[in-house]
This record gives sequence, structure tokens and C-alpha cells, in this order.
Amino acid sequence: MKRNVVTFRCNAKLARQLWGEPSRVALRGLRELTARYSLSVAAGDLQLLDGRWYVTHSGLLQLASRRGCRGIKTILQERLSDFGTGRWVFKATVFKSPSSKGFVGYGDANPSNTSPLVRGAEMRVAETRAVNRALRKAYGIGLCSVEELGSFSAPQKPVAATPHSNGHLGSNGSSNGQPRLRDQLCVLIRQHNLDPSLVKAYAADFCGTATLKEASRDLVETFVSTLADEAVKDRAALVCKLNGYSQPEAVKQ
Repeated sequence: MKRNVVTFRCNAKLARQLWGEPSRVALRGLRELTARYSLSVAAGDLQLLDGRWYVTHSGLLQLASRRGCRGIKTILQERLSDFGTGRWVFKATVFKSPSSKGFVGYGDANPSNTSPLVRGAEMRVAETRAVNRALRKAYGIGLCSVEELGSFSAPQKPVAATPHSNGHLGSNGSSNGQPRLRDQLCVLIRQHNLDPSLVKAYAADFCGTATLKEASRDLVETFVSTLADEAVKDRAALVCKLNGYSQPEAVKQ
């Protein structure tokens, strides 16, 4: 019990740093998620969007590992898929124990229900969604996963600057209920296990500004789209590029 309390405090502290002060309802939810599933904000298990918690694909996989999951099987549903239009449907089965009959989940993806950020990777998105749904069934997770969210799946419309906004990312970076650019960037970093500090350095260089906060919203949107495309096409090459932004340690005298 004491360990869960300490973990909750760490989760709450980091959540405040990442997303501002959560509501009381959100904090109660975080306490329950921490105690029941040992989900970690620092590990990227959870995402707070519009005051609600969402579990991530990596968080579900880590939970399954802790609970001794015996295996996950995915099968492409060819009769329901249409290769020509980019529509993919997968069936995933999670086996909690050697004697488990399996918990089944289905996931679909096509250009109409995925973001342009992952265009061309609909097959992988569909498989991820299927696995997420099967894992949530198997372990009784009542949260939707980030990868299933419409706000991260549907095409995003450009948000025009208002008289009260200079069009920069700032601390919010969103309007009209759309996800903040910072949140979108956080999701990409966690999905592809990237170094946040190196991504920020790359972003500033990409936008031609000293810091990411100084970049215009249009530039940041372009960077997020570029980063997602590079991560999907060749993550190894992207990591190599990011490593070029690492600061060498000072040589000790």
C-alpha cells in the first residue's frame, strides 16, 4: 500500500508538470489507476487529454508483462480488409495463462479514421488497435487507449489564430477542442520511444528558432507531421538523426 501511495505522488507530480493541475476527479482516477494497475506517467503508460485519462499501447504491454501474459496472437482479417483502399482489419487474442481460452479484440484502420501523420501505416495502426482492445478486455481496463482516440485518428483541421492568440504553441497550443500540439508530440515520443530532449532540440532546429516555444503554430504542425512520418518510415534513421543533437559531456580536467 505504501508503495502505491508513493507512486501516486510521483504520478501526480509529473502529471502537473506535463499537463497543469488536474481536476479532483482526474486525480481520484489517477490514484485508482496507480493502485490497481501500477500505471506510470513517467513510463508513458497514461495520457491526460481534456481532463480524462487514456492508457497507451506501451502501458498496456507493460501491464500484460507484469501480470504474466503468456502471449498475444494477431491475425489479419482478409475478408474484411481492402488492400486497394488501405482498409485493414485485425483480430487480436490475448492469453493470460496457459489454460486461457483467450480474450479477443478487433481493430480497424483506413485513411478516413487515421491521422495524416500516420498515412501509409494503416495496417500497423489496425493491429495496434486490435491488441489494445484485447488487452483492455483481458485485464479489465475501463480506459480507452490513445491509439483508438478519434482526436488522434481523424484528420486535423488547421486552427486559425484568434485575436487573443499569436498563433504560437505556447502553453496550450489548441483551440476548438482539438488536441494540443504538445500533447500530440508527447504521444509520438512515447509511441516511438524517443528522447524528449533530443526531439525538442531537433524541433527548434527544424523551425529555425532558439526554442520550440518561439516557433509559430504552422511550423510546429509541420514538424509534428514530419517527425511522425520519419518515425513510421525508418525509426532507426530518425534515432540516428536525433543523436546528432546530443550534447557531448564536458571533458574533465
